[in-house]
Amino acid sequence: MTSGPNSDLQARLRTDQPASARMWDYLLGGKDNFAADRAAAEAITAQLPEMVELARAGRQFLSRAVGFLAGEAGIRQFLDVGPGLPTANNTHELAQRIAPESRVVYVDNDPLVLVHARALLTSGPDGAVDYVDADARDPELILRAAADTLDFSRPVAVMMVGILGHIPDEDGPAEIVRTIVDALAPGSYLAINDSISTPQNEDAAETAHSSGAVDYVLRTVEQITAFFDGLELVEPGVVSNPLWRPEPGTQPRELAVYCGVARKN
Repeated sequence: MTSGPNSDLQARLRTDQPASARMWDYLLGGKDNFAADRAAAEAITAQLPEMVELARAGRQFLSRAVGFLAGEAGIRQFLDVGPGLPTANNTHELAQRIAPESRVVYVDNDPLVLVHARALLTSGPDGAVDYVDADARDPELILRAAADTLDFSRPVAVMMVGILGHIPDEDGPAEIVRTIVDALAPGSYLAINDSISTPQNEDAAETAHSSGAVDYVLRTVEQITAFFDGLELVEPGVVSNPLWRPEPGTQPRELAVYCGVARKN
């Protein structure tokens, strides 16, 4: 019998049901996925051909946002909720490339994500990386566990890239965000990225539901903007993902996924 820190996670792993992190991995060209994940992702892509572009846009926003936060904003602590499977340019790599002393805590409840995180996501010698096994709907547990690595009396950047869509309205996503933000010191930041409600996205979400994948709640731009209530939005505000501080020389096109970064004063 397998023993050790990963044994419980391996026992929880279900390969016969699609999982959002593994579907995203497949869309990004990764290899940490199973037949059920590939079938579900392909069904969604057939419904929404730009799904691969949406997946890549999310990773690119993460890169630009962490670059801004660790660079211009001077943030040295990050709480990444729902990071998905490790790939190139993970949050701690992006942050520590700019500031080697950066400390990063990843939060996920997908067993494969956590197994891979423990194996692959290692900090540079000057910083720290930790992993919390928790559901995004349990902010109090997240904050308690993250406090082992992060100092919440100092600014923290909270990354919620593609995760709020997995929290239905009845579970109070706005209250979850508020609980986390209320625990942050002034000078902290919140970054959010999520797909918006369009007829094409709604059809794809219904296909995902029919495949047995975790439901994804599509919200309006106004609803996504409301998650930042009480915070100061960084320019250019809440916009289509590719239009948020695009890399010089690129020609971004609008996609049905929106994002923003905001500061707690």
